[in-house]
Order: sequence, then structure tokens, then C-alpha cells
Amino acid sequence: MENVRLTVKGMSCGHCINSIEGNVGKLKGVHFVKVHLNEEKVEVLYNSKMVSLMGITDVIEDHGYDIQ
Repeated sequence: MENVRLTVKGMSCGHCINSIEGNVGKLKGVHFVKVHLNEEKVEVLYNSKMVSLMGITDVIEDHGYDIQ
């Protein structure tokens, strides 16, 4: 299991939280996703044998957010 905290720009509301948590959470191998809106962070616990970090970041970026 890997745990990563990504800095994500462009999040501003509950819709952003639901979008990221919902879509990243659907990925096979992702066990936990939490958006920390005030800190501009997204925390993800995932199985790196089932999903790559690039796969996770691609989903976030595909929904219009910028990863720093």
C-alpha cells in the first residue's frame, strides 16, 4: 500500500470534493481518498500493484484540476 498527498490547485467547493473523491475512489486499487480543501491537498491510499500514481493523477487532471 502506498499513501500520497498531492497538492491540487483549482478546488474550491463541495462539488470539487465530490468529483475528486468519487472519480479517484472508483479506480481499482484505490482504498481511500480524502480531499483537504483548505490545504489544497488530496490524500490517496492505494495499491501500487493495481493502479499507478500516474493513473490517479490523470483522473484528477482530466476533471480540470492542476497537480503541483
